[in-house]
Amino acid sequence: MANETPSIIYTHTDEAPLLATYSFLPIISAYAAKAGVNVETRDISVAARILAQFGLADDALTELGELAKTPAANIVKLPNISASIPQLKAAVKELQAQGFDIPDYPESPATPEEEEIRAKYDKVKGSAVNPVLREGNSDRRAPASVKNYAKAHPHTNKPFGEGSKTDVATMGEHDFAANEKSVTLAADDTLSIVLETAAGETKVLKDGLTVLAGEIVDATKMEAVHLQAFLKNAIAQAKASDVLFSVHLKATMMKVSDPIIFGHVVKAFFADVFGQYGDQLAGAGLSANDGLGAILSGLDAIEGGEQIKQAFEDALAAGPRLSYVNSDKGITNLHVPSDVIIDASMPAMIRNGGRMWGVDGGEDDTLAVIPDSSYAGVFQAVIDDVKANGPLDPATIGTVPNVGLMAKAAEEYGSHDKTFEIPEPGTVRVLAAGGDVLIEHDVEAGDIWRACQTKDVPIQDWVKLAVSRARATGAPAVFWLNESRAHDAELIKKINAYLPEHDTDGLEIQILAPSLAAAYSLERMRKGEDTISVTGNVLRDYNTDLFPILELGTSAKMLSVVPLIAGGGLFETGAGGSAPKHVQQLVEENYLRWDSLGEFFALVPSLEKYADQADAPAAQVLADALDAATETFLNEDRSPGRKLGTIDNRGSHFYLGLYWAQELAKQTADADLAAVFAPLAEKLAAAEQTIVEELKAVQGSPADIGGYYHPDAELASAVMRPSATLNEALDTF
Repeated sequence: MANETPSIIYTHTDEAPLLATYSFLPIISAYAAKAGVNVETRDISVAARILAQFGLADDALTELGELAKTPAANIVKLPNISASIPQLKAAVKELQAQGFDIPDYPESPATPEEEEIRAKYDKVKGSAVNPVLREGNSDRRAPASVKNYAKAHPHTNKPFGEGSKTDVATMGEHDFAANEKSVTLAADDTLSIVLETAAGETKVLKDGLTVLAGEIVDATKMEAVHLQAFLKNAIAQAKASDVLFSVHLKATMMKVSDPIIFGHVVKAFFADVFGQYGDQLAGAGLSANDGLGAILSGLDAIEGGEQIKQAFEDALAAGPRLSYVNSDKGITNLHVPSDVIIDASMPAMIRNGGRMWGVDGGEDDTLAVIPDSSYAGVFQAVIDDVKANGPLDPATIGTVPNVGLMAKAAEEYGSHDKTFEIPEPGTVRVLAAGGDVLIEHDVEAGDIWRACQTKDVPIQDWVKLAVSRARATGAPAVFWLNESRAHDAELIKKINAYLPEHDTDGLEIQILAPSLAAAYSLERMRKGEDTISVTGNVLRDYNTDLFPILELGTSAKMLSVVPLIAGGGLFETGAGGSAPKHVQQLVEENYLRWDSLGEFFALVPSLEKYADQADAPAAQVLADALDAATETFLNEDRSPGRKLGTIDNRGSHFYLGLYWAQELAKQTADADLAAVFAPLAEKLAAAEQTIVEELKAVQGSPADIGGYYHPDAELASAVMRPSATLNEALDTF
């Protein structure tokens, strides 16, 4: 793609968002073409990224990463899979079954060839997409139309029961938060990370690490012995309190550290089983890090597997009671590390009155285990607030938008190639090129040690964006930073240096520790007041699910704009945490509950950006009409229903297309466009009943899309475009 020709790049991703694209993109393309707007697609799905590593597909992610560094960028980015190892293995297996010549994922590489294969797959797993595309910081908020709709049609936040025993358990010491050390580099440098073993050997963990002047470098450790002791106590606490045990991690974004922590939880919960059969499981390549589900599915292939499976079942029965992701299918909280993602699971639990689901499908109080204490206090603060003051009322509460520091892979904790499970006792040191020790930690075998970088230019841009949003809204902007945490203390120094560069006259800007910031924001919410949360990367991820789920019932309806530092735009379409279960329902019932509202919102500023980039007034007309159509869409309650027989995602797209065409037909800014769209608007309105009936007629039967990670394009398109009448109207437009 030549950068001289502006285009909107619409990304193909995974799961429910990808399926929805098969239905919605034909409408976008047809309408955009009439306004002279170029729309292209790029496939950045996990399957496409795997194939690209082996030369079997274009490397669209690298291409878009380069584009994001230019003023020409205009990318609409849908939620994508941040693949855990079990997901990665499943995707590989599916692609192999489809005939693609790719190797197995090497669990324990033993040859240079296997090391190279593992390195290719490592580029795909975890949060591999977002750091590449996010060359700017995040501005995520609920559009006024969505907030107004939520107030007029409030969802239900359930009250916590009288004497609710739901609580958060966190380490508080000997964890990442407690052990963090941080430095700001005075000059450009090239760093290395080494392990000086207790035996006197020097092992290079990472070298050639380029850092720039003003950059913050952090390092910390989670002490394995203390993690194990904490988990043992948490399991005993859950059993003594007779509540569900649930663990909440981020094994997708923190793709190296959190699967290891998850493995510790699995081994702690099933301590007796691993004590008796641990060597046998390890010998069969069955790792606790992959979850209970992967272990159970692998037991059939090993000698004595039935006996081991019975031991797991006995341990489950002995308790404490475990929370379940899907009790009907026997999927526990410990089955898959990517099934219980903290930013989605904790707000859903809070919204449900502090209750999760047990083996019988019944709801009960839970002990929410969040090992690292960095941000556990935020969720505890919300739980305490709701217990004291009752559930938040969506009809009256204010909103908590977010300005998030994420540009240039800022604060990618536990994710990148600077996170290690320590193989033997010693001291890990971060060394400057001249040999000076910048940071060091004494470590024991099994400790999880991680380092991270945060560049200075993104921090400057983040402060600027916070001030501009405070100025635009009049709401207070609160930096969620803890001065007693090493990294946050370095950030606070920079904020205090950069704020005077901006006009803050009349603005309320504060710095509060995360738990205090949460309590402050909740207090204001209950008064109907808005508060901007200005956070680092991890809390950006947490807060942009936590508050929208409590305010709107979902995080899929947020407007997410990333003003790229180079001048382009990245427009994100919401969170994908619920995507897997929606695909499952589609395959079983040919009904897709996925809500594309986030795409409708993202497309408006994308079209506005295109109008500016290409000097194309017609694109602005498209944007204005889409904005008005979306408001009608909300007022007419055309979001997907929960049950068969109502309209699903495909019906939502039809109605959005109808309202968009009607708005374009009646607008007066571009008479030619109005004349073009008037016949289509009339045609769609006249055929409304027929189209809806055709869309509903397919519901209730299984649907074949040809694959989960790599659907067959023709099959998926046929499933997602079942209305011949609508298809004909678009094809002949």
